[in-house]
Amino acid sequence: MAYEIKRFPFNGTIDGDGHVLEPPDLWEEYLPASLKERALRIRVDDNGYEYLEINGRPSRRSRRGSLGLLGAMGEEDQRPSPERRYADSMPFGACDAKERVSLLDQENLDATLLYPTLGLLWEWELTDPELSLAYCTAYNRWIADFCRGSGGRLVPIAQLTLLDPEGSARELERAVRDGCKGAWVNPFNHARRLHGHADHDVLHAKCVEMDVPLAIHPTFTPHDKPAEGIFDWPREAVVLSGALWLRGIVQQAFVSYVALGTLDRFPDLRVGILEAGSGWVGAMLDRMDAVSDALGVSTNSGLRASDYFRRQCFVSGDPDETTAPHTIDAVGSDCFFWATDYPHPDHPHTWVDDLTRYAEALGPETRAKVLGDNVRRIYRL
Repeated sequence: MAYEIKRFPFNGTIDGDGHVLEPPDLWEEYLPASLKERALRIRVDDNGYEYLEINGRPSRRSRRGSLGLLGAMGEEDQRPSPERRYADSMPFGACDAKERVSLLDQENLDATLLYPTLGLLWEWELTDPELSLAYCTAYNRWIADFCRGSGGRLVPIAQLTLLDPEGSARELERAVRDGCKGAWVNPFNHARRLHGHADHDVLHAKCVEMDVPLAIHPTFTPHDKPAEGIFDWPREAVVLSGALWLRGIVQQAFVSYVALGTLDRFPDLRVGILEAGSGWVGAMLDRMDAVSDALGVSTNSGLRASDYFRRQCFVSGDPDETTAPHTIDAVGSDCFFWATDYPHPDHPHTWVDDLTRYAEALGPETRAKVLGDNVRRIYRL
């Protein structure tokens, strides 16, 4: 079943995490001349299957022939095929700004925050700080150009790398001045430093200076199996188990901002969690508070984890979550918003029906915050 466009019944709604399918030649066009030969690009093998090339080498993670499935939300056939090419498989609005604004109109959305697709796939395989930052900068320049004529309805979010915190701080300032409204990093880094580590404070300080939030967004990671080294997961089970396991990585990265005192050092820093669900937040904060109280663990300011979360943090939820609407007010209704993940195939194409049920479970004031007002406030739209 192909993606069916439906109209969402509530006004004032913003998609907090949508995606684009980048043009295949983006990095060849936007990288400096000295790095064009090392561009992220799509190649075709001898059997006709497309594959991703990273720094001149074939990707070791992404399956050959799978790039044409990256915009397959709502499609039943998810099998790689030589005939299914990335550039020929882009759904409406995935790589055309005017189409995307038209899609917003048809779905009754005020705006969408935009994140990459190919840009989620490369960083785990690239350990070169210079090239990593160059890949990020090229994408950021392109997404700012892509969104520029939309009247603020397409909102560019900058991609940064923790391989080079100083360079990322400089790039953040450039990107924000170019129109980006926030930034994101992946849930790991090759230096094995937690996100809240003081080595990243130059980036945290720049986020505060530029008054933009920093979010953690799932990507491919260096480990291709859940619980690697603990269990031997069969290949056919990795997709389902890995979807849950990846959330755990994002959660660990987020918890480091509390555990390492980052939110004490930067009380004005806004930190978010994207595409990892939201219903688990209440249980996580309850457990962190309980352990802190029982063991007498305190922060410099004496705040508990739930206090930090309400003061500085946010999380995007999925429209098909059924328990999250019942925990939002208890955790803090200022901290939640929602996302379509359009057009990625791992999220349901029925988001309008799902989000309608989600919204109807919320009180009017909370509903207005979760559907759009929180994104406006957090990202200064």
